[in-house]
Amino acid sequence: MNKNKYKVCVYAITKNEEKFAKRWFNSMKEADKIYILDTGSTDKTVQILKNLGAHVITKEIKPWRFDIARNLSLDLVPTDTDICVCTDLDEVFEKGWRTTLEKIWSKNKITRLGYNYNWSFDSNNNPAVNFYISKIHSRNNYIWKHPVHEVLVNIKNNEELINTNEITLNHYPDNKKSRSSYLPLLELSVQEDPNDDRNVHYLGREYMYYQQWEKAIKTLKKHLSLPTATWKDERCASMRFIARCYSNLNNKNEAIKWYDKAIKEASYLRDPHVEKALLMYKLQDYNKVIYLCNKALDIPKNEKSYINEPFSYDHTIYDLLSMCYYYKNDKNLALYYINKAIEISPNIERLKNNKKIFENMEEF
Repeated sequence: MNKNKYKVCVYAITKNEEKFAKRWFNSMKEADKIYILDTGSTDKTVQILKNLGAHVITKEIKPWRFDIARNLSLDLVPTDTDICVCTDLDEVFEKGWRTTLEKIWSKNKITRLGYNYNWSFDSNNNPAVNFYISKIHSRNNYIWKHPVHEVLVNIKNNEELINTNEITLNHYPDNKKSRSSYLPLLELSVQEDPNDDRNVHYLGREYMYYQQWEKAIKTLKKHLSLPTATWKDERCASMRFIARCYSNLNNKNEAIKWYDKAIKEASYLRDPHVEKALLMYKLQDYNKVIYLCNKALDIPKNEKSYINEPFSYDHTIYDLLSMCYYYKNDKNLALYYINKAIEISPNIERLKNNKKIFENMEEF
């Protein structure tokens, strides 16, 4: 007898992900049904998923857009479904998610749920970038929008969203997989909706990733000029990225100016302090590095956000401090901070080698 109160269905898009298919299915099988839109796999992805019991339809989408693919996959889900769960095949729910989901859904009048998402992990398998993701939603009145970095939109403006830490989804990506399609799709997205501040920010960031420094600066400045670009964390990130671009263009003065803007914009975040400290270390201004690192350490962990930088919470701050005190010929503090760095990242050989060097220091 089915004790579940709600009909829960998982839906996804996939292409050539045979190495993830079984792991993903086993994580998702707490749902009543699993629906997949395969967009042209040439490996065994479809066969594996069908053999496991998933409902799989194949359809190639030309020209490629993520929103079209997501909407077609959602169309596979029966309209009498109560709760839809959209995931990707490189993601894994922690066990028991279905039972927890039903409890949360029954206690709250909601149409959408945000939940804990570990987007990346450090070398010790601790979450490095963690934020809320909200791809669990009611069946009707939702569509996906944008060619890439697609977002779920409630078309009736009657969304009721809550967040929970009781459900966790972990992301284990294939880092060898190409993301070359993202840049042209982001350009298309901004062309279609030039005032969408989030995608303008994403486009500027993508230009930075491709080392198109001037384009990145222009686009990120456009993001900052948009009246809807009011989220300080994201504005701070655009300013940091502008500074990063100027640094790569060897314009250190502009880089410092934009890092200062970023700190002023969101002084409650570690990220701009640490990133400026990294630049000042390159410029051998060790007193400034020490000041910035200590300012960062005074700030507790950022709120959950995709913008969080792993270097703000890993060994980096203590690594920088240890090196600064080494160059200032302070053996005790150099050793103190290198030990703190090693506590966080015990498997990094460079840190262990630095410790040996510091131990052999002769203070003057």
